[in-house]
Order: sequence, then structure tokens, then C-alpha cells
Amino acid sequence: MQFSISREALLKPLQMVSGVVERRQTLPVLSNVLLVLRGSELSLTGTDLEVELIGRAQTEGSSKDGEITVPGRKLLDICKSLADDSSLEISVADNKLKLKCGRSRFTLTTLPASEFPSVDEEPDAYSITYHSSEIARAARCH
Repeated sequence: MQFSISREALLKPLQMVSGVVERRQTLPVLSNVLLVLRGSELSLTGTDLEVELIGRAQTEGSSKDGEITVPGRKLLDICKSLADDSSLEISVADNKLKLKCGRSRFTLTTLPASEFPSVDEEPDAYSITYHSSEIARAARCH
């Protein structure tokens, strides 16, 4: 797996999916975010086994497809610490994710994507879609 992405493009979905990722879990993979790269689309998934959030971002330039899990909060902290207009180069080799940004270099441990749990949709599950304005109006009524 190898790709380049702007800090802003990665930060927004990463912040969203990190909301369900806890630092201390009974299963180590639950503190990770699943990164899946297909073409120029990067998919980020976080779960606590009850809730699963998926965010997407577009990469820049050429890329090499792959999937891996990486500590979500640590990756988020690194992204937040970088300059606003940064471009990140991310690659995976030898079970390590390497992130380069300017003169900064970070190496994060990874776990295989196959260990990441999938929240399966129940056959009798229902889906409801609301606009945020409707939710805000309902919250004001209570």
C-alpha cells in the first residue's frame, strides 16, 4: 500500500471514524482504524463492535492498492500536529506504516486487515435517514 494525500483530505474522515475508536480495548485491533485503498479512494473504518463509521478520502497522484489497520488516535494526533497545507506520503512495508511529511517521519505499528471486525447488518435491520436540521429541531423540542 502506498499513496499521497493532503492533510485536510485525511484529517476530516479520520476525525469522524476516531470517534468510535478507544485507546484501551479488550481487543487491540479495536483501537485501530482500517485503511483500504482502491484506486484513488481511501476508505477509513472505525468500530467499537456496536457502531461502525466509514469515511472516504481521495488520494493524490499514483497509488498502490492495499489494506491495513493502524492505531487510530495516534494517526489522528500526528495529522493534527502537521502544518495545514501539508502533503503526506504513506507507505506500508514489513508490518509498519511509514508517514512522511516534509522533514518529519513517523512509523506506526500495524495489524492485518483480516483481524479487523466487520459489523454485519442484520437481515431484519431498518435504515432511517434524517437531515441534521430535523434532528436539531427535535432536540430543541425536548
